[in-house]
Amino acid sequence: MPALITWWTQDVVHLAPHSFEDAVVAAGSDLLARWNEPQRRYHRTTHLVEMFWALEELEDAGEIDVDSAALARVAAWFHDAVYDPGAGAGANEADSALLAGTVLRELELDDDQIATVVRLVLMTVDHADGECDDGPIDRAFHDADLWILSADDERFDDYCSDVRAEYAAVPGAAYRAARAQILRGFAAREQLYRTDYARSQWEPRARANLDRELDRLAAPDIDGA
Repeated sequence: MPALITWWTQDVVHLAPHSFEDAVVAAGSDLLARWNEPQRRYHRTTHLVEMFWALEELEDAGEIDVDSAALARVAAWFHDAVYDPGAGAGANEADSALLAGTVLRELELDDDQIATVVRLVLMTVDHADGECDDGPIDRAFHDADLWILSADDERFDDYCSDVRAEYAAVPGAAYRAARAQILRGFAAREQLYRTDYARSQWEPRARANLDRELDRLAAPDIDGA
């Protein structure tokens, strides 16, 4: 069994001990297949695993407890489970949230757990600025999904290239303008991250990475266009 399916199974069984393991494994296998679809370059299993690592780091720092970390990892599986680069704004997240609700009900998670996963998935539509009022799991999930902004230079540059590859059909000038608008929105925030740990440990590098990528996007010869 692939390690990712083992991790998924452990988390689901931890949250819903009465789930049938065969059904849990089948659901995880379907999710893993989705994360390996050919149109993906950044939104692949590497991003999923990096979210798991980020959540573990936040758990070790005391930002999230064991049960919430397990539920956040389940939400991570679903947050990009439906991914079409050509979909309209919010469509992938809405479809992923619907999938989460359907699958997790079949696996016998309780209503509160399912509602939390759906909320977390929908939160990734725009990672809206401002304080998160719903608690530690929301803040930790928000920060884990944006961990990539704080990666080392090589990983961050690969991330930028992979995102561009997912939108290869978009002409260079249009891509640069749209991508720069998104990243400027993050750069303009008083605080990029919502947990104290991420603000102190991840944010300085994230801001440096954003500045570097915005400079690249402003260069007229990027993509040769």
